[in-house]
Formats: sequence, C-alpha cells, structure tokens
Amino acid sequence: MSTDPRDLTRTVLMVIFILGLLLASFRIVQAFALATIWAATIVVATWPLMLRIEARCGGKRGAATAVMVGVMLVTLIVPLGLAVGSVITHRETISGWIAALPGMSLPSAPSWLRELPVVGARIADAWDELAVAGTKALLTQLEPYSRDAFGWVLGRLGSLGAAMLQFLLTVVIAGILYANGEAAADGLRRFARRLGGDRGDKVVRLAGQSVRAVALGVVVTALVQSALGGISLAIAGIPFAAMLTGVIFLCCIAQIGPILVMIAATVWVYSTGSYGWGTALLVWSLLVGVIDNFLKPILIKRGADLPILLIFAGVIGGLFAYGVIGLFVGPVVLAVTYTLLKEWVASDPAAAT
Repeated sequence: MSTDPRDLTRTVLMVIFILGLLLASFRIVQAFALATIWAATIVVATWPLMLRIEARCGGKRGAATAVMVGVMLVTLIVPLGLAVGSVITHRETISGWIAALPGMSLPSAPSWLRELPVVGARIADAWDELAVAGTKALLTQLEPYSRDAFGWVLGRLGSLGAAMLQFLLTVVIAGILYANGEAAADGLRRFARRLGGDRGDKVVRLAGQSVRAVALGVVVTALVQSALGGISLAIAGIPFAAMLTGVIFLCCIAQIGPILVMIAATVWVYSTGSYGWGTALLVWSLLVGVIDNFLKPILIKRGADLPILLIFAGVIGGLFAYGVIGLFVGPVVLAVTYTLLKEWVASDPAAAT
C-alpha cells in the first residue's frame, strides 16, 4: 500500500505550522510567565481560605475575591509603609550612628567562643583582629569596594520598579484566577485527562497538594522564626526591632534564614558592653536558625503524602535552579515525576505474575 506524498507533505507542514504557533504564543506570553506562575501558586495555596471567606460573604465570589486581592496588596503596602515610616521617625538616630561609626570598637572575643570545637579559635582570632583594628580601619579597607557596592545598590533600586510591576501583575492574574478558579482547574484537569487519562488527572491533583504543602511549610515556618526572632530582638533592646522582624521574615521566605539578622544584632549588643544579653541572644539565634530543619519537613509532610527526602530535594534543588519560585516548582516537578515512575513500575505485567 503506497502513501500519497502530498499527504506526507501536508502532515509535515501542519506540524511545522503548529510548532510555529506554539513558539509565537510562548514568545508573546513570556513576559507574563513568572507572574502567572506566582499567581497560580498563591491561588492554589490559599484556595481553601478563599472558599471559607466566600462562605462568610454569603457565597459571593466577587466579595471574596476582593478580600483576597486586598490582602495581597496589604502584604506589600504595609511593610513598605512601616519601613519608610520607621526610617523617617529615627532619621536623627541613624545620622548619629553613621557619624559615630568610625569611632566604634568591638570588645575582645568572649572566652567561650575560643573553646568551641573546630572553628572556635579561627572565629575568635578574626574577632580580636577586628576589635584591635577598630571600625575606622575596617572602613578604610572597604573603601575601594564602596563604588562597586554603590553601583550594585543602584542596580537593585533600578530593578525595584520592574519588581513592583511584576507584583501588581501577579495580583491582577491572581484576582482573575480567584474569580474563575473552578473553570481554570476544570480546564487543566480535562487537558491532563486528554494526555494521560485518569493518571493525568491524578497528577494535577498531586501538583496542587504539593504546592499547598510547600506553601504551608515555608510560610508557617517563616512566621514562627520571625516571631521568635522579633520577640528576642525587642527583649534585648535592639533598635528597629519591628523592621528587623520583617527583614527576618523575608529572609526566611527566601530560605536564607534569620541567622544573618540575628548575628548582626548580637554583634551590636556585644558592642554596647552587654555581654550577658549578647551571649543569650547568640544562643537563641542559633536555636531559632535550626528550627526550620525540623518544623518545615513536618508541615510539608502533613500536606502531601510524599517521602521527606523527595520534598527536601525539591525545595532545596528548586531554590538553586529557579530562585524563590523554585521552592514550589521543585517539589511539584519531583512529585509528579516520582508518581509517574512509581505507577509505571507498578503497572509492569511481569511484576504482577
């Protein structure tokens, strides 16, 4: 049986045309890809909360959507407003600190620090060198790098406008998804069933569970760490404790952890001569810094029945591969791959006999 060459040509041209359409469509929506991923992640993670708000609003989807969008906007406006207001209120104090910075000095390293195993002696020697040299000498050494640092800051400030635009775009897309969540989910599940039948539908539901579980683990852990860190900063009398608490929360969300802010606060307490408070804050900082190693896997495991090692690899690997959004993309990709491979192996006819 011969094949009509015209049919083959038509098939090849049709495939090329479809690929061209897909490529052109991707180029067009590429600018919205990151905002769409963030919006979808936020909507999936907070969908149960939105349904509860909708029930409180008498079943009005528009009112519930307005509340959720308003909360997203508040999470940006309020921290920025508090930070700017705190800086303006304490502008004279900040100016005094900057003027007194060259004359500041650190005390010698505490004796217990040198007794720590492996790294204690090195840290203590570096501490003593800095204490002997003084802040003025340190500033002199850093002066050649100040121009590069200033250029880096300007570059980040220039990208702040683009980040704000991305955030507002994320809010708009999230609002659309909140208003039409069922239709979007039904379309995605139908597409998955078209590709993989019941297995495809299961993969979509597993992806939603993974996103919700990671969001629960990351956000709740960040809240716990920032609350514990903020309370300790306030008790120790650290200036701008509220603003630093917000910085700790952002660092925890970005998987940097609270340790940088907490250690900087500890050094400041030591510089004021409060050795007892400084030691207590240092020990507390180490405890707060390691909480996420235990709390986060437990919370994520409660949201998705997946191996802990798989979740941990997805969170850490996704962060390195794709940035902060990789915290959610990484576990989803590994969970879907793991589930498909597991079911494929289980469906082996030879294994059943």
